[in-house]
Parts: sequence; C-alpha cells; structure tokens
Amino acid sequence: MKKKLYLILGCLSLILGAIGIFLPLLPTTPFILLSAFLFERSSEKFHRLLLENRVFGKYIKDYTQKKGITYKNKIIAISVMTLGMGKGFLSMQDIYGRVFLLIVYLVVLTHILKLKTLKKN
Repeated sequence: MKKKLYLILGCLSLILGAIGIFLPLLPTTPFILLSAFLFERSSEKFHRLLLENRVFGKYIKDYTQKKGITYKNKIIAISVMTLGMGKGFLSMQDIYGRVFLLIVYLVVLTHILKLKTLKKN
C-alpha cells in the first residue's frame, strides 16, 4: 500500500515538475527531486528511467549522490528563480503574499548557495 502511494505521489510530482518547465512560478527542480525520492522507494523501473533521463538524470545524480550542483547550474537556478519570483512579487498586491514569496525565495536561495559546487565533468 505504501509503495503504491509513493508511486502515485511520484508521478504527480513528476507531472508538476514538467508543468513547472513552462510556468515560471511553479518550480521544476524540487518536484523532480521529490519524484526521484518517491520512485526510489516505490518503483525501481521509474527510478532508473528518471536517473537515465537525458534532461534530468545528471542533475538528479549530482544532487542526490554528489550532494551538489555545478557553478553554471547554480547561476541558472538563481537567475530563473529571481526572474520568476521577482515577477510574482511585483505583480502581487497582497503584503502577506509578498512576504511569503520573499521568505520562500530566501530559503531556496540559501539552500542553493550552501550546496557544494561541483566541477563540470
């Protein structure tokens, strides 16, 4: 039962991550990493397919196995996040929404900056 729930949540997370490629306010990376985590616990086949994926595989392996990302990917992640969340922040009128968005931005930024910087392979 637990494996089926993880598999369903992994698929849902993967779908949200794929949608996030096209919607700037929906983050892609956390959902893809969550999918990898959930598939690892539910389906060896889906986990392997995700790790072998030509787009996401290397990034997932770097993050989960090497505990870091390349300098280039740090710059890309911070830039895309700043642009997307900045647009959301500026278009939002609600002060609580702005504060929440700023807190999320700072937490994610801190996490990215604290990650080990990997040399490009």
